[in-house]
Amino acid sequence: MARRAPHGAVGHINRERGFGEVADIADTSTVGRASSKGANAHGSGAALTPLAGVSAAQWRALSMRAAEPNGYYLPEWELAVNASARGRGDTDALGAWRDASTLIGLVPVISMWRAYRIPLPALVGADPYGTLCTPLLDRDMVEEAVTGILQHARQAGAHALIFRATSLDGAAMKAFADVLGRDGMAPLVLQSHVRACLDATCDADEMLRDALGAKKLKELRRQRNRLAEHGAVNFDVARRPADVAAAIETFLMLEASGWKGQRGTALSQDDGDATFIRRAAPALAETGQCEIVTLRAGETPVAAAIVLRHQDRAFYFKLGVDERFAKFSPGVQLTLELTRHLCADPSIALADSTADADHPMINPIWRGRLAIGDVLIPLRRRDPVVALIQAALGLRKAVRGPARSLVHFIRKHQEKSS
Repeated sequence: MARRAPHGAVGHINRERGFGEVADIADTSTVGRASSKGANAHGSGAALTPLAGVSAAQWRALSMRAAEPNGYYLPEWELAVNASARGRGDTDALGAWRDASTLIGLVPVISMWRAYRIPLPALVGADPYGTLCTPLLDRDMVEEAVTGILQHARQAGAHALIFRATSLDGAAMKAFADVLGRDGMAPLVLQSHVRACLDATCDADEMLRDALGAKKLKELRRQRNRLAEHGAVNFDVARRPADVAAAIETFLMLEASGWKGQRGTALSQDDGDATFIRRAAPALAETGQCEIVTLRAGETPVAAAIVLRHQDRAFYFKLGVDERFAKFSPGVQLTLELTRHLCADPSIALADSTADADHPMINPIWRGRLAIGDVLIPLRRRDPVVALIQAALGLRKAVRGPARSLVHFIRKHQEKSS
């Protein structure tokens, strides 16, 4: 099987893919609320279906045929999120079916009011407790899947779809742009950034030398040797469900012991979040789609991370470290081992860091870049409501932007020691 290299940067998207301004907004129309009321029937006749009501078997089959991978929209993950994760329950599914037994497209969605506290008729991709909301589309019926999703969104009363944290250069967005283009419309990129990814088809040691340089690698080897004074350094990979279930407890302990615990955002600090990850990780391990990697000094775990897998892609979900060992850079040491592990696996072509832009730990190590953005999908031509939605989101960003920038600045400085 041919293996893909990392995608490029975001700069060419508008020109090549037709992403741009929503054209020719005119006239007036009545603003209706997108709602799932009265749409609880399962299958192709429903505009929206409660996520928990989607057939897991159909969903799993679709994930195997997906045109573009997304580990955070696998059924074992997203159903666990929906069942117990804090603030992420009661999600609906916007789907497309070829017939009653064949699901060909799926996007978990919530209302614009719930997502942004904006009372306008749009549906928004649900937060899957991971920074990727790329829809699942059947690779053999991508246009039919997009058409079905758009049709059901209109039937639900929506005037637009908003996909947050979506891959901009992938097959899913290309399919939406192609289908909209035939009706004289185009997706609108509301905001975008690039984040780190790993070309796992390359030689790991050569890539690390190019990325970090001889001097930095020498310093990291010195730190690893110092860490070994506390016991032999070992890199463990838990793959079997029982091993993953045990390793999750180590991860939760490490994550809560550091700055995430001090900030109150560690998974174990909320019963619902802890329940979600304890359910999701072993369930995905049943199909080889989750592993927990741990770095130990002797018997002491010093860093652990959760990695999801979907098709030929890996997703670096979360990292926890024992900050008593911070001077040895345990998070970086674990990431170096993970890099070698993924590059040695012929089934993985690309690893998505799923990290923030300019992340101080991962960016210098994984030098590939993925274009990620929030995308607005208009559902009708010349719809003035789309302009209201766009304007409301722009105003919200202008108000919230400075505060978020300050929070991110503080967090990045906290993460540098990880």
